[in-house]
Amino acid sequence: MIPITEQSSLYDQLENKSVEELTRYINQEDTKVAKVIEGVLPSVNNLINAIVSKLKADGRMFYIGAGSGGRLSVLDVIELPTTYGIPKGIFNAILAGGIDRLADALEEKEDDVNEGWNALLNVEINPNDIVVGISASGTTPFVLEALKKCRELNITTGCIVSNPSTPISAQSDYPVEVLTGPEFITGSTRMKCGTAQKMLFDMISTTVMTKLGRIEGNNMVNVKLINDKIVDRGVKMLMQKAEIENYDEAKSILLAHGTVKGAMEELVKKHN
Repeated sequence: MIPITEQSSLYDQLENKSVEELTRYINQEDTKVAKVIEGVLPSVNNLINAIVSKLKADGRMFYIGAGSGGRLSVLDVIELPTTYGIPKGIFNAILAGGIDRLADALEEKEDDVNEGWNALLNVEINPNDIVVGISASGTTPFVLEALKKCRELNITTGCIVSNPSTPISAQSDYPVEVLTGPEFITGSTRMKCGTAQKMLFDMISTTVMTKLGRIEGNNMVNVKLINDKIVDRGVKMLMQKAEIENYDEAKSILLAHGTVKGAMEELVKKHN
């Protein structure tokens, strides 16, 4: 049986289509992704709850993947310390070929059966942590062998795959199977599978960070003040929360304490 991710596209003779037809058909396929994710939200929620539980107990979270999905997981992870003010090393990504080779697209590395587990050993993976495999096919050796080793050592595992009943799902305590169907270009899982992965990474990290108290109301109160845009956003946030009318005063307080949350905590102390 042909895996869903390798099944023939619903469209053909693409080279004869107009630009208008191609974009319309691609958009038609993309609109299916959110609906598919809606159908697997219970599985996503189970995975998120497991991640939150591990992180609250001082464990760590690791994505492990190759290809487009692995690279997307890296992009999600590297933004979290700035956006949510978390220390580096809490949310992590292991990429086939290494994160330092992100732009090289070393697709051949996905067949390496030892590299994934060796990378986890290098960060001293242990049962306090959780490892989530990323593989559209659900068969990527780099991911599969690492998850097998994790389970042998009672390390909690999860996965995001795009085919049903895969070997990687079988090695996952918290599998998420997002069946987005055949790709617009046959086998090109950077398309709908990649879109689903990106949406899930956003959903997982945002929800986890919220449940860890990194968000208040709907604001990034722990965001790192790394550029003028973020400083300006933080100043306005502080002005609203602390009812400060003077921009420069709020900016001075914010910069003195590093985050909106830190500034608010200090202001509360002063008023008590």
